[in-house]
Amino acid sequence: MESLPEEPQLAPEGQHPVPDEPCLASEEAALAHLLEHCWPGGRSFCPRCGGGRLYELSAGRWRCAGCKYTFHPFSGRWINNGNLTPLTWLRLLHMYAGEATVHTLAAELGLSYNAAYKAVTTARFAILAHAPDARQLLGPETGLGGYLKGKKLTGEPRGGGGQVPIPVFGILERNGWVFIDLVSGLSAETVFHFNHNFHLRIERSGNLVHTAPYRHYDALVLCGDDSLPYEYIRRRADGQAEPKSEFWKFAGGRLRAFKGVSPQRFPLYLKELEFRFNHRRENLFATLVRYLCDMVPDVPELDESRP
Repeated sequence: MESLPEEPQLAPEGQHPVPDEPCLASEEAALAHLLEHCWPGGRSFCPRCGGGRLYELSAGRWRCAGCKYTFHPFSGRWINNGNLTPLTWLRLLHMYAGEATVHTLAAELGLSYNAAYKAVTTARFAILAHAPDARQLLGPETGLGGYLKGKKLTGEPRGGGGQVPIPVFGILERNGWVFIDLVSGLSAETVFHFNHNFHLRIERSGNLVHTAPYRHYDALVLCGDDSLPYEYIRRRADGQAEPKSEFWKFAGGRLRAFKGVSPQRFPLYLKELEFRFNHRRENLFATLVRYLCDMVPDVPELDESRP
């Protein structure tokens, strides 16, 4: 089982507090609120085939008359990961929207650290699944799709034990929006090669590496491991590799706090920052609830024989 990293302590800079929500008043109100998002307009349907001819069973379960699938309203959705009650889920998302740490969430909600960490990881996967490049990010270039077994998140990726990919991302900010692209075909080793031989400016904080502008990107960023030749980075003390952008002002300190994050999980944190920046003037809580209630997408099949 993969060990859980310590979550970074993030400052709630620029967050917009969510007003008191009626859905946080009771378990019943929380469940009703979540069901509104799972079945908009009260139209229930089978999560497997989409059919609407359902039979209600006991203990909140349903059966599809078409495909005979037995399910409950959260089946196949992100919210079906974590084993939390509806009210606990909503309280957690409310605090997570304000950047509460996993330690704070566990203490405030009476959860174990592992339970709170899994819930936050579920929220991060739900955010990533709504990115325009979600299919690529859940593919073999990051290995993130390996954490999904069917519609359920696992603590260890399928086909684990081989070499972990170290993806490289490009940061592009335009007109108040930021786009963080997975740069296909560009390896971490190539970034180091550009630094050593072509003087691409690089700065390092722990295993986090970012560069000066590269082609049309404001910066490249990656999270490495001990396999990378950090000693080849040309040392500079003038901070010239620091991107000059509103996004970097927002995210730079947060990124540097992600020192214990693995290369494989790093895209989750990166896309979370993209989400927070692009939705910084919106009600994050409402958006997170909607994302959590959406269906888990089918991910590309992984070739588990690959290293």
